[in-house]
Amino acid sequence: MPIKHPYTIGLICARGGSKGVHRKNLRLLAGKPLIGWAIEVARKCPSLDRVVVSTEDAEIAEVAKSFGAEVPFVRPQELAEDNSPELAVWQHALRTLATEERGLPEVMVNIPTTSPLRAVQDVEGCVAELLEHNADLCLTVREAQRNPYFNMVKMDDGWASIVITPTTPTFRRQDAPAVYDITTVAYALRSEYVLRANRLLEGRVRALVVPEERALDIDSELDMAFGEFLKSRQKDE
Repeated sequence: MPIKHPYTIGLICARGGSKGVHRKNLRLLAGKPLIGWAIEVARKCPSLDRVVVSTEDAEIAEVAKSFGAEVPFVRPQELAEDNSPELAVWQHALRTLATEERGLPEVMVNIPTTSPLRAVQDVEGCVAELLEHNADLCLTVREAQRNPYFNMVKMDDGWASIVITPTTPTFRRQDAPAVYDITTVAYALRSEYVLRANRLLEGRVRALVVPEERALDIDSELDMAFGEFLKSRQKDE
């Protein structure tokens, strides 16, 4: 039986400040600002009824509108600091949207600007996974490059020991339990869960594995350079 399409928004959170890359959300990658890449993919997703940007920054708001996103409110400055919890930013957006005539969206899909290589199928797959399994949250993950059962250590006064001791001797990474990195490709959540949660992963959580080449998370100038390289490869394919 087909799943009824719930009222779903794409939420892109883009503050003016950034530690690793100055004015990161407006930085050009392959000739387009990072926020522009996020909005373009979001607007192509059939599951999303609206694409909303949360920002406190007037320039970001104007750029977001130029790419076709809505900016129906201004984010409070106290939710735009380096230490502002992302969950609180989501909660503010949903509470604000709930006052509109259409009311609270049933599903919120967070689409961070820092994964400009994502595909529509990644976002759509995340939403489908959430709905099909009646989860509170579906996040996107990729295979981790390091494994705490095999090649990650904790340090104590210069002495190193494996982070998690495996129950049986493990001589190859492939023999260790599989672990995954959470990516910033997409997060699909039930809005009521966002509003009641104290921590992101406390509910019923599903995960969708995305290819490594679409899971880049830009947090530094090196990431920007790597992103340029990967975008140029996409053009050549």
